Formats: sequence, structure tokens, C-alpha cells
Amino acid sequence: MRSFEKTARRAAIASIAISVALSSVKIVVGLAAHSVALVSDGFESAADILMSGLVLFGLWVAAKPADDDHPYGHGRFEILTGLAIGAVLAIAGAGISWRALAERNDQHTPAGFAVWPLIGAIVLKAILWTTKMRIGKRSGSMALSADAWNDAVDMCSGIVALIAVGLAIFLPGMTAADHWGGFAVGLFVIFFGLSVVRETALQLMDTMPEGKQMDEIRTVAMRVPGTLGIEKCFARKTGLRYHVDLHLEVDPELTVRASHDIATAVRIAIKNDVDWVEDVLVHVEPHVHPHTGVTIKQ
Repeated sequence: MRSFEKTARRAAIASIAISVALSSVKIVVGLAAHSVALVSDGFESAADILMSGLVLFGLWVAAKPADDDHPYGHGRFEILTGLAIGAVLAIAGAGISWRALAERNDQHTPAGFAVWPLIGAIVLKAILWTTKMRIGKRSGSMALSADAWNDAVDMCSGIVALIAVGLAIFLPGMTAADHWGGFAVGLFVIFFGLSVVRETALQLMDTMPEGKQMDEIRTVAMRVPGTLGIEKCFARKTGLRYHVDLHLEVDPELTVRASHDIATAVRIAIKNDVDWVEDVLVHVEPHVHPHTGVTIKQ
């Protein structure tokens, strides 16, 4: 297992521990302070425990080596994990909003100490968001990136809940703000959940990487002696990294063995130099003049 995959696992484990603590504190303090917004935010944090657990499980399955039934490895399970996280987020958000609206007539002025768990949660979630997003991008983990966006949701929902609780505490006649704050928290969760679903669905549909990333592959391939051109280059994500299909142009007069040696050198170079590539399938083609269509002998 590569080092950044281990780091991704450690981030998921740390997130579970922090979510357990935050959820417990926010729900207990929210009930004691009669704050719907704080309790709603606490239940949203409880959902984070499930999210991080899914991430950890997805990373574990994705790390399994290829076998006869899964020649491309088990990496796509990690993408499916990200899809599940997005769906659970959207459902949880709908539940939070519904609960806040259902209790809107049962209004209480929250106690002043309700703001402190929210402030602490906002700071912690901001740290988790930036840390997991950085690790997720470096490791190529869709599930960890989805979980990072979940932390961003938590941070935003915490800010909304803090504003709502502050209005309910310090402005007379604004006790309903606490309930509407809980409703807004749910809307945030729904929006980001659907965004995660969209992103993971694109990965499952074999959406190509950005042009800059594909150029990185072509550049490495063209540096290998004997490479005369690249006819086609495709890449699809199968988990944490991509599998590449490359049509390599070489001198048509070369022997099969010589062409194979060049293809092997290209495959090794790409795997060594491009860390987001898992494997490369190279197909050898005769080099053709781009304008005349005549094969070019070197």
C-alpha cells in the first residue's frame, strides 16, 4: 500500500473519533440548552460517523489486489462508497429539515452556552476539511474527498446554526430563528450530498481526466527512445488511480520484439513518473505522417 493510502486511512479513523466526540457534545448540550439548531447539527455530526466508517471500509476493499474476477482491481468499490456517502447525506439533510419544521411551533429561547460547542465544531471541521481534501486529492480517493466535502457541509451548517442560535438568544421575538436555522442546516446537507452524487456518478461513467493530466502522460511517453508519436490516449478511474489505454506509434520497420521493448519502457516510465496512474495498456501502431498518411521509416 502506498504511503498516501495509509494517510487516507488514518484521516478516516481520526475523523470517526472526532465525529463521535462532536456529536455527543452537541446533542447533549443542545438538549440541555433547548436548541433545535444545535441538536440538528449534532445529528448531522452523528451521520459523519457512518460516513467516515464507509470511507474506511471503501479504502480497505479498494486496496485489495487484482484477481481473476477483478483484473482491474477492486478500486471502483471506493467510488461506490463516495456515491453512497452522497446519497446518505442528501437523505440525512431531508430528515434534518423535516424535523426542524415539524417542531417550529415548539419554541424555546436557547441557553447562552449553546454557542460554545458550535464554535468549537466550526474550527475542528475547518481543519478536517482542508486536511482530508488535501489527502484526498493526493491519494485520488473519491470517498475521502466526498468525506472532506461533508466536513465543509458541517462547517457551513455550524455557522448557520451559530447565527440562528445567536439570533434566538440575543434578539427578542426571534426564537423561531433557532428552528429555521435547523431547517437551513438540512438544506446545506442536501445540496452537498447531491453534489457528491454527481461527482461520483461522473467517475463511474469513465469521465476522462483533465487535459493537463492527459498531457502529462503523453509527455512522459514521448521521452522514451523509440517513441515517434501517440495516436490515442484514454484513461479511466478504477478507484484511487487511473488505468490508461495508449496507442503508441513506432518505426514500422522494427521487429515485434523491438516494438514490444519500447512499449514496455513506456509503460514503466508512465507508472514510475505519474503517481495517479495504476497501470498502462500499450498498443503499438506504425508511425504515420500526419498529413500524407504515409508510414514513416526511421
